Amino acid sequence: MPIFRTAAGALALATVTSLAHAGPTLDTVKKRGYVQCGVSTGIQGFSSPDSKGNWQGLDVDMCRAIAATVFNDASKFRLTPLTTQARFTALQSGEVDVLTRNVTPTMARDTTLGLISTGVNYYDSQGVMVSAKLGVKKLRELDGATICVQPGTVTELDLADWFRANGLKFKPVVIDKYDEIVRAFAAGRCDAFTSDKSQLAASRTTLEQPDNYLILDENIAKSPLGPMVRQGDDNWFNVVRWTLNAMLEAEEFGVTSANVDSQLKSNNPNVQRILGVTPGMGKNLGVDDKWAYNIVKQVGNYGESYERNLGMASAMKLPRGLNAQWRDGGQMYGWPVR
Repeated sequence: MPIFRTAAGALALATVTSLAHAGPTLDTVKKRGYVQCGVSTGIQGFSSPDSKGNWQGLDVDMCRAIAATVFNDASKFRLTPLTTQARFTALQSGEVDVLTRNVTPTMARDTTLGLISTGVNYYDSQGVMVSAKLGVKKLRELDGATICVQPGTVTELDLADWFRANGLKFKPVVIDKYDEIVRAFAAGRCDAFTSDKSQLAASRTTLEQPDNYLILDENIAKSPLGPMVRQGDDNWFNVVRWTLNAMLEAEEFGVTSANVDSQLKSNNPNVQRILGVTPGMGKNLGVDDKWAYNIVKQVGNYGESYERNLGMASAMKLPRGLNAQWRDGGQMYGWPVR
C-alpha cells in the first residue's frame, strides 16, 4: 500500500475518533449553561405544571437527566412547551436541543425530517375514549362517528388507516392544542376522542365525573414514545441515548437515588461502570465519569421516575405493563453501559 494512502487513512481515522468525542450541540449546550428541551403543552404524568407552576412528568425527568449528564446538575435545564404542529420545526431550527415530549418514532420521521429517535422511554398504544352514555363498547361501533384528533400526528394517520382498513367511515374534528381537544370532547363536539391510552387516562382524571367516560379495550396502533434529536451530531445523539439507558440499567441493577452512595462500594462490575467507579464511560461521551451517578442521585432510575409520575404513587396509577423491566415481563431493556 502506498505511503500516502496509509497516512490519509490514519488522518481520517484520527478525525473520526476526535469527532466521536466532540459535537456541536454538546459544545453549544455547555457554553449556554443549560439544556433546552421541547415538551408537550401539558399532559399529566409526562409534562405538565403543578399547582405552583413547576413542570413535572416522565418527559421532564428525561430532560433533567440529560442536564445531569452534561452538567452534573439536573437543575440546569429549561423547557419549551410545543404543540404537535410546532415540535419538529423547533428541533430542526435549533430552538430546542432535544424533544423529550411524547414523540412516536416512525421510519418517515427518521428519514425525511433530518431528525432521529434515540430510544423509547414509554411503550404505549393508541386508543379511543367515549362517553359511557354513547353505549359503544367496540371500535367497530364507531362507524360514522365524529372523532376529535390532533393534526400532524401519527395518531391522525393511524386513525384514518384503521377506519380504511376496516371499511368504516368517521368524521374528524381536528384541533391543534391537546387541552382544547379535551374541552371539545367534554362539551360534546365529538362522539369520541383518540390519542395514546396514557394520555386518555390522564385526560379522564381532569373531567367532571371521570367514571362517565370509557377507554375502549381495543388498540388502534402501537405508539412507542421517546426523545428525538437532530441528525448529523452523533455525539449528542449518544448523550441522549445513553442517558436513557443509564436510567434503565440503574433500575435493573437495583441502584436508586436512596442507595446510590452505598452502591459506589459495590463489587458488581456493571454497577462500577454505571456509577463511574470504573473510569472511561464519561470520557467516551465527552462528560464527567460520574454522569450516571448524578442522574440517579438527582433524578432517580427509570422505575423511580415512572412510579412518581405515572405509577401507583401518582394520580395516574398506571401499572408498568410493557414498561416494566424485561426481567419482569416488560419491554424495558437497558443497553449495557460498558
